[in-house]
Amino acid sequence: MTDPVIRALSASDAHLFDALPDPLGAREGHRRTRFRPDWKRVALRDGEVVARGAWWGGPDDSEPVNINWFDVAEGEEEAGAELLRSAPWQVELEINLPGGWREKTGLRAAAEARFAAARAAGYALLVERFLYRWTPQRGLPERPGRLRFSAEPDDTVFFDALRRIHSVTLDAHALRAVEEGGLDRAAQDELDFFHWCPSPREWWRIAHTPEGDLVGIHIPAHNPSGPTIGFIGVVPEQRGHGYAYDLLADCTHLLVEQGAEFIGGATDQGNFPMAANFTKAGFPVIAERINFHPAG
Repeated sequence: MTDPVIRALSASDAHLFDALPDPLGAREGHRRTRFRPDWKRVALRDGEVVARGAWWGGPDDSEPVNINWFDVAEGEEEAGAELLRSAPWQVELEINLPGGWREKTGLRAAAEARFAAARAAGYALLVERFLYRWTPQRGLPERPGRLRFSAEPDDTVFFDALRRIHSVTLDAHALRAVEEGGLDRAAQDELDFFHWCPSPREWWRIAHTPEGDLVGIHIPAHNPSGPTIGFIGVVPEQRGHGYAYDLLADCTHLLVEQGAEFIGGATDQGNFPMAANFTKAGFPVIAERINFHPAG
């Protein structure tokens, strides 16, 4: 067996990316995603594509943010690993999977082949997440009316709230940011991401009790795939009252008022309270996501 040849693609040979089967339905999941041809890479063995990866970033980014399409042919885990190892960018890897993939033999085998390739390339599992999608047929979640929501133009108010929220959190990405750079790093990462999103800063909301005590924040957003529940967070001293649902309901209403015809959302599978709130608010699970990060 010959060694795989790794190739970056261009506009002239971007068609090679489509040469592999798509058992996990990535193409449908990415029909709104815009990939740059030169951020796509393939591994070829004897002229046949045996692995592929698409790195993704925003239209103004000079480097990719993540890899969100990664496939390997049956038995070609090492070629997939070499595709990842040899890339000029070491960024987070997202693998989206249909719901119930563990119970379907073919889907499970395809998923585990990708996991094996990622681990062989030095990537480590970060978190497993649920992906949600609200549509108008589900009906708008009722606003409980317990909180007062307002716009807040001062980023330092959100920064301080994010520090408090991330001081006690179940979110794997936030925990990793805290471990690597402390609470300031975790809060700044969130602010930087939502400023990067193309949605208006004016949408961000802060929530108080009628007495004026801070409860938390929510950030309605648009990412490149469409409208989404960007962030829901309750400060530690206000937890235990179900306020995350109030934030989620208000966030959903605001996005619909801005013209959203569907709304995405996501939470870590271990975050049972937030998963329950998504279900209560009419957001069904439509897929799962496995996040790997470069362990080195």
